[in-house]
Amino acid sequence: MAVLRNLIPALLWGGLAVHAQDPDPLEIIRRSVERDRLNFERANDYSYVQHTEQRMLDKDGRVSRVESRTYDVIVIDGEPYEKLIAKDGKPLSESEARKEQEKLDRELARRRAERPDQRSRRLSEQEKRRREGREFAREIPDAFAFRLAGQDTLEGRPVWVIEAQPKPGHKGKAKRADLLSKFRGRLWIDQQDYQWVRVEAETIAPVRFGWILAKLDPGARMTFEQRRVHGEVWLPSQARMRLDARLAMVRKLRAEVEVTWRDYRKFQADSRITEVTEITP
Repeated sequence: MAVLRNLIPALLWGGLAVHAQDPDPLEIIRRSVERDRLNFERANDYSYVQHTEQRMLDKDGRVSRVESRTYDVIVIDGEPYEKLIAKDGKPLSESEARKEQEKLDRELARRRAERPDQRSRRLSEQEKRRREGREFAREIPDAFAFRLAGQDTLEGRPVWVIEAQPKPGHKGKAKRADLLSKFRGRLWIDQQDYQWVRVEAETIAPVRFGWILAKLDPGARMTFEQRRVHGEVWLPSQARMRLDARLAMVRKLRAEVEVTWRDYRKFQADSRITEVTEITP
């Protein structure tokens, strides 16, 4: 979830209603980015179930293979841990489930055995990643030209709709801020909470990913949705991506990927002991 939670929303933008005097779309974007900071802070109070389905496509765009994985995600001492609970729509076998539990037990034991300096170093790295994610999101208002497209209703709530085009020549300071210039899109923003409800984005230039030399071709489309959880935080509910990519600049990959998040449970965790106790909402 981490990748998907920090990257996809950060690439995208927001929406508005048209009145006698149109609201300023840039101000809506700025407020929505600031509101999303609270989601970053509260997300680690929740465990959830994450389901990922990958559909491989042949050269004609037909589905040739489908794979899926379902995880129960808990937060162990401030970091998410994914415990596999199903494969390809079927629960794990007794043997597989036992191995997953043993992996979790080893992780819990490792955390309990951490020296203070090791824990401090790990949490420092975690905070660095979170800080980079927030800095990336703060680049959005300056990286795009926004246009008020209208208003809509999603899940019974009024939303603003804003279209965004990257500003030519914009140079951001955040890590990987260059990614923003490679996307255009549209975002639906809740008029009451100023939260991102739905995001649609499309690549308009090749997007390269690190040392594995993967390249996402122009025309890749992504959708990201959030919902209000327990009346206090907006968290991911669904993400979809259709992509044409090249691995190692040679192998062609065509696929559809869908991720859903559900069954959010709020919990309390002792900062030293890595077991959690759920709170009934």
